[in-house]
Amino acid sequence: MKKDRGPRRGNGEGRMGGRGMRRAKRKICQFCVDKVTDIDYKDLMKIRKFLSEKGKILPRRISGCCAKHQRQLTVAIKRARHIALLPYTTD
Repeated sequence: MKKDRGPRRGNGEGRMGGRGMRRAKRKICQFCVDKVTDIDYKDLMKIRKFLSEKGKILPRRISGCCAKHQRQLTVAIKRARHIALLPYTTD
């Protein structure tokens, strides 16, 4: 029979061990700073900065892009992959 221990209460310790969660400074969208309207799929130097070592698209929380430019970036990466400018994965 399973014992009911009641509701769990934390003692303020999370993953950080009670040291307090400190938020990282919000990154600024590089495309907004440069006032880019459209992200070109042929501009591989810019696009490669937003790929991981394994070829995956970096999420917004890591890349720092705004939602609008993250969507455009995703489409540009997928187009570049489709015409073999970028690999789908790396070996």
